[in-house]
Amino acid sequence: MEKIRRIDVRRPDPALLAEAVAALRRGELVIVPTETVYGLAADDRNPAALEKLFAAKGRPQDKPIALLAAGVHELERHGVKLTPTARRLAEKFWPGPLTLVLDSPAGWLGFRIPAHPVMLALLRAWGGVLAVTSANRSGEPPATTAATALAALEPFVALALDAGPAAGGVPSTVVKVDDDRVDILREGAISVDAIHSIVLPS
Repeated sequence: MEKIRRIDVRRPDPALLAEAVAALRRGELVIVPTETVYGLAADDRNPAALEKLFAAKGRPQDKPIALLAAGVHELERHGVKLTPTARRLAEKFWPGPLTLVLDSPAGWLGFRIPAHPVMLALLRAWGGVLAVTSANRSGEPPATTAATALAALEPFVALALDAGPAAGGVPSTVVKVDDDRVDILREGAISVDAIHSIVLPS
């Protein structure tokens, strides 16, 4: 069965979004477009789906997966309160390629609000957060097209939403915020200097 669904960035088809949501609710994995690279999405509340996500990536389960949300209200539903420093970073770079690792009742979790219209539309249709990692095998280059992602991960994937080539090609920057202490875990689409310009005194 053909797994790729071409979707219009400007006007995402609700029927295609509903098909992706149905697959996710069944515990399946879906390849999704983001403004950085293509991602692999799963229901973060479904342990079997998360196990499949780690198996697809070929990475250990103690390495955390980011949670993508449509808005800051989703963080509050996870018991996360933004510190003043985290709020400044969120106000500057969200929606966009910044993953904030924040303290929560479940431990440290990485959150991101993406800027890609299809990803945002999918999150709204889903009605919560999704666990999303880059759609490639661990150690391999990130996928900038749905076809490349599917070629690497097809046995694990139910569906791939194809919104054309990813514009960024560089993963998100990952920043841990502990009260007002900032630790840059990975430099990506947002530079270290850009982060420092927000969090360091001028």
